[in-house]
Amino acid sequence: MLRIENLVKQYRTGDKALKGISLEVPVGQVMALIGPSGAGKSTLIRCVNRLVEPSSGKIFLDGTELTGLGIGGLRRARRRMGMIFQEYALVERLSVMENVLSGRLGYVGFWRSWWRRFPQSDVQEAFRLLERVGLDHMADKRADELSGGQRQRVGICRALIQNPSLLLVDEPTASLDPKTSRQIMRLICELCDERQLAAIINIHDVQLAQMFARRVVGLQLGEIVYDGPPDGLDAEVLTRIYGEEDWEATIGKVDAEDEENGEAA
Repeated sequence: MLRIENLVKQYRTGDKALKGISLEVPVGQVMALIGPSGAGKSTLIRCVNRLVEPSSGKIFLDGTELTGLGIGGLRRARRRMGMIFQEYALVERLSVMENVLSGRLGYVGFWRSWWRRFPQSDVQEAFRLLERVGLDHMADKRADELSGGQRQRVGICRALIQNPSLLLVDEPTASLDPKTSRQIMRLICELCDERQLAAIINIHDVQLAQMFARRVVGLQLGEIVYDGPPDGLDAEVLTRIYGEEDWEATIGKVDAEDEENGEAA
């Protein structure tokens, strides 16, 4: 479980990106983090794995206080946090398999990682993950030969091969078409359910958040202004998060798509 207590991030200019954030994400829960640009969504995710150092507050993962760890302890703790990036962050010239196995770099020695000599058990797990996401037939392809959706699936496999207890997902659908976006969100949620992973997904698309997340947290200027189920995102709440807009049209579209999906099922 992830627990965040009174998290603050203040920059040297005096501006606060996060203003006392407190929340818990239990095992197996997929939480969508929504809000306008500049609300603090990416900062929050990066404070959890300390790519951004918090100014104050505490973060606990499975009982370990991440904010109190030194370099060695933080390196070990990051093994338990899988990160999925908006721009995939793959090494273009390496194969799909090599990119997936790069998720094990924190577990193997320097020279084995340098020569990319991984234990057979890691290779077998990489094949299992690629098969799960439908890419086992592309294991030897270079990353720069893949489509955006395929690259994101490789990124998901790379995160999962760490055997994490928490997924931090930063805008996983921003560069994808609508159909592929749904497929990626559905896949992430299914994998979290299968593996009982907690996940925070920073996402701009409110409709996708409503369709796939079990819980939605809305940020506005570094503060939580909504924390609840996706069906609680009514026009009043969305206005509180984003400002004035014709939110009834957005809500109606989501409801209609949910009905279509139910009929198709």
